[in-house]
Amino acid sequence: MPIYEFYCAPCNTLFSYFSKSVNTTKTPTCPKCTNLLKRQVSLFACIDSSQKDSGSEELPFDESRLEGAMTKLAAEADKLDDSDPRQAARLMRMFSDMTGVKLGDGMQEALTRLEAGQDPDAIESEMGDILQSEDPFQPGQTKSRGKKPAPLRDETLYDL
Repeated sequence: MPIYEFYCAPCNTLFSYFSKSVNTTKTPTCPKCTNLLKRQVSLFACIDSSQKDSGSEELPFDESRLEGAMTKLAAEADKLDDSDPRQAARLMRMFSDMTGVKLGDGMQEALTRLEAGQDPDAIESEMGDILQSEDPFQPGQTKSRGKKPAPLRDETLYDL
């Protein structure tokens, strides 16, 4: 049961919507101003044992740059053909380029193989151990861009 995030530009606010099933087409209106909301790609966290022990809350990338990239990538993801792994690989490379988050060697090899048209299941069976043992993302150098303030986050969970 997914939770989708939507952004209202006039309110500069992110809203979370709960759906009882996967729904990639429905777009609600803003609960505050009734403008049509724009679907966002939700951020996620990946915690490994080194992060648990360090007690550090610092992100290894520029969060505002990541949010901008995620917005652009969401538009690309809407056009993605799920049956074409080359498109998924291209999207992952775009993510890396736009955010400055570098991909690990194993992930680079897997993407290269996907782009060459190799079967994703074969790649998974041959590289599964490598991909699971390495951190797929390695922080790169990012520059902070002085844009509008980060959006507010409405903590209410709305029904989609």
